[in-house]
Amino acid sequence: MANTATRYLYLARHGEASADESELTENGRRQAQLLGERLQDTPVSAIHHGPLPRAAQTARLMAERLSGVPLQACEPAGDYIPYVPGRDELPDQPSAAYADSVLDFIARFPAREREQGPALAQAALDRFTGPVEGDEPRHELVVTHNFLIGWLVRAALDAPRWRWLGLNFANAALTVIRYAPDRPASVVFSNDMRHLPAELRWTGFPPALRI
Repeated sequence: MANTATRYLYLARHGEASADESELTENGRRQAQLLGERLQDTPVSAIHHGPLPRAAQTARLMAERLSGVPLQACEPAGDYIPYVPGRDELPDQPSAAYADSVLDFIARFPAREREQGPALAQAALDRFTGPVEGDEPRHELVVTHNFLIGWLVRAALDAPRWRWLGLNFANAALTVIRYAPDRPASVVFSNDMRHLPAELRWTGFPPALRI
């Protein structure tokens, strides 16, 4: 049986995007640069990123500060609905209105995202999670979107599949998950923004939840 080693998965939401999401704003570009600088002393072996411009541009700006680390675009790192829950999976407490609001929220997304998302979400689990073959720890970075980070954090915590909902991540915030061979996955930290100055923190995060 092949040896397995620990994987450290670094998850970063793309930098702040323009209103039409076709590119990063000036703030978003600076966020990406600062996050790249934060990881300069980390032995990242690969940068995976989603195909949309805001994720791809963030990854490129980070790669400029992580010398020699290859960029790999892939669909599973993209932006999609990772799981569509049934009404019976959602809690009625403290109010049944919550379940109705969740289903209404999901229904606003294009049918293609809802139909193709679950297969991509499973592909992301297969590709990015769990220990790795070999004797040396592996450090990988995925530059992606809010929903996928929530999906992977949910999976690491063995939470119900619908619990990707309600998890929020700010632009260029950093989340790290550790997959060791001899223990369950653990979320080392989440939504860390200490590499950003105050004026660049919390963008993309629901205003009511900012602290």
